[in-house]
Amino acid sequence: MTDLFAPATVGKWKLNNRIVMAPMTRNRATSDGVPTSLMATYYTQRATAGLIVTEGVQPSAVGQGYMNSPGLHTPEQIEAWRTVAAGVHQAGGRIVAQLMHAGRISHPDNKHQAETVAPSAIAAPGTMFTAAGPRPHPVPRALTTGEIPEVIDEFARAARAATDAGLDGIELHSANGYLLHQFLAPSTNQRTDHYGGSPQGRARFVIEVAQAVSDAIGSERVGIRISPAINLHGALETDPHLTAATYRTLVDALSGMGLAYLHTIGDPASPLLTDLAERFSGSHIVNNGWDPVTDVTAAQELVTTGQADLVAVGRAFIANPDLVQRWQTGAPLNQPDSTAFYGGDHRGYTDYPHLAWGADL
Repeated sequence: MTDLFAPATVGKWKLNNRIVMAPMTRNRATSDGVPTSLMATYYTQRATAGLIVTEGVQPSAVGQGYMNSPGLHTPEQIEAWRTVAAGVHQAGGRIVAQLMHAGRISHPDNKHQAETVAPSAIAAPGTMFTAAGPRPHPVPRALTTGEIPEVIDEFARAARAATDAGLDGIELHSANGYLLHQFLAPSTNQRTDHYGGSPQGRARFVIEVAQAVSDAIGSERVGIRISPAINLHGALETDPHLTAATYRTLVDALSGMGLAYLHTIGDPASPLLTDLAERFSGSHIVNNGWDPVTDVTAAQELVTTGQADLVAVGRAFIANPDLVQRWQTGAPLNQPDSTAFYGGDHRGYTDYPHLAWGADL
């Protein structure tokens, strides 16, 4: 029986256990997207995770969605990530940057009035939180066919910047309705060029981005996150046959590249996710979703049954920097303060108590 706490080899990395800190937006970077020393403390505190996947990191100014989210496209940002990586490594952990171009899930007020782009000129439903309060998502400008290679290169440059800063690799955020997912979903991709119109066309952009970042830093340092039919942010995948065809095209191509891992959101026992995991040649990280919160029993069951090689955990890591030790020893868990999830200072961020015998960071 595979143990949740046993070491694992994933791509280029040897991990101390099979518990992954899931990517979670925390909005603690500067207004220019520079990670802060508080962020370095936050990630270092959680370095006993087998692998940390950072919050979404924009590969360009245009790619920013939320206020005070970090980037990987300026010298100041890259240098600050160097401090984060050094802290995690000194504490014995591994950390990859999740590259997240928000696409149409954005507002100019959050990114110094930079434009908003997407596969098609269709506004996202709902609003974006800004310093002035909630604002409707703007109608994005549809990327031209000729512009797409430059957007792909933004991802490649950000991947190189991540490893130059000492981070262990990157995860492509192709889930939850952001730019890569916007190309995959029929509701957000109504293009008539070869980046739309069919499952193969909708998968093309994500495949080309994955190839570009693999060429930049090595495929064994690259993972990808997908969320088929989760239907967030108006990225709707409601036809089961089209959805399956799109994601099979995507995963078959990714598997051939030798990516380190496939990170899925949803029930891993569902027919589609089971099929995609079987098609993929690398490791499979499972995130069950948002409800119920994954506990140690559920995580061990996923690994024991072979539904997952590793299990991604979110909110429990917010409140328990030493989650691995707490799960391993059966110690009680701290409860997260949801009012401090987004933005603010150290409160509800780096001030959760550690076990008495654990690190006091």
